[in-house]
Amino acid sequence: MRKILRVAQREYKAIVKTKGFILGLILAPVVMGGSAIGMAFFRDRVDTSDKRIAVIDRSGVIGDVLRRAAQSRNETEVVDAESGKKTKPAYLIELVAPAEDWTQQLLELSNRVRRGALHAVLEIGADVIHPRQASAGAGARYYAENPAIDEVRQWIERPLNTELRRLRLMDAGVDPTIVPDLFDWMTPQGLGLVSLDPETGEVTGAERRTELQALLLPLVPVMLMLLMIMMGASPLLQAVTEEKSQRIAEVMLGCVRPFEFMMGKLLGGVGVSLTAASVYLVGGILTVRYLGYGEYIPYDIVPWFLAYMIAAVLMFGALGAALGSACNDATEAQSMVFPSILPVLIPMFVLMPIVMNPNSAFATGMSLFPLFTPLLMLLRQGVPGGVPAWQPWVGLIGVILTLILLVWAGGRIFRVGILMQGTPPKFANLVRWALRG
Repeated sequence: MRKILRVAQREYKAIVKTKGFILGLILAPVVMGGSAIGMAFFRDRVDTSDKRIAVIDRSGVIGDVLRRAAQSRNETEVVDAESGKKTKPAYLIELVAPAEDWTQQLLELSNRVRRGALHAVLEIGADVIHPRQASAGAGARYYAENPAIDEVRQWIERPLNTELRRLRLMDAGVDPTIVPDLFDWMTPQGLGLVSLDPETGEVTGAERRTELQALLLPLVPVMLMLLMIMMGASPLLQAVTEEKSQRIAEVMLGCVRPFEFMMGKLLGGVGVSLTAASVYLVGGILTVRYLGYGEYIPYDIVPWFLAYMIAAVLMFGALGAALGSACNDATEAQSMVFPSILPVLIPMFVLMPIVMNPNSAFATGMSLFPLFTPLLMLLRQGVPGGVPAWQPWVGLIGVILTLILLVWAGGRIFRVGILMQGTPPKFANLVRWALRG
């Protein structure tokens, strides 16, 4: 055991004392959260140039309504009342009479969009008021370079549909002014469940839940777990291959047994992950509390996070060390990188389905698969409402059993592969070394 700890201490100091580790501690959250940081930084940096939209209104009743709605928006929403600064683009509606040759007219308007003279073209069909009575494809069409995520198209929907409802009511003989709130949308407010306070016996009120909270609470611990695995386990494959190719491993094996050598490297990786996790957990908690959101911190899953992280680093580290010992050079090691991190990547593809339905049979089955448990069980525990109390324990037991199996098999592969030269890292060889030692 003393030799294992000596190797672990050597590995830990070799990584933690480097400038790259300190730089990684700083840059890793920035890289992983770069999208959110960028959105916050550029939130107020929007394109305020005016958007001109050509409207071909074949119905003869919608175009002018859109023009007045755009004028009203330009007067009230484009310029900030306090600073007088333009904060949004103005929408300019250009009514264009339909031509007999519609194909040629649409081509000319499309060319104006390409030149930047127009932002988009809106075609309103003659049968837009009662599209069910018309032929297939009736309605309105929006032509632009990027129409799918166009803010102008999204804005047009409300005044367009409001006017269509008003006209349909009038056609049905109903005066829309009788029911002024007929077109008001009602969106149910998302609230948590009420509960009984065991100390006072009072029913606590339901708290408002937003989509941001529902996503951030479960996803942040998972992203941190992924980062810890990448920092503590993934580098072992390249490190073992480098030590083997440079004959450093042969010198080390003169002092320690192969299994002690591998376990020392694994514990060193665990130490690196614990150090980084401590920095992020303490720093994150203090920051969140300083911002006034301390009540949202899921303190109850912190012990589970640490337990899963240690097990995951040992599991995937043993896999990486075993694969690295079978490689002869950096080229072969590169070919083994993807298989070594594949069990970590697969859970990333199912994060959203599990967040949406955390207690479904699919989510439960995936999170109880030992290689996926550290990430997916932690994800489910972070979702409001949590999971049945027995599932994290069963998942942890499965992880521990798989950890023992991987460390045992990895140790046998490591013992043979670390001194083997010239033999390519084939799957058949790895299985044979694991079974026969």
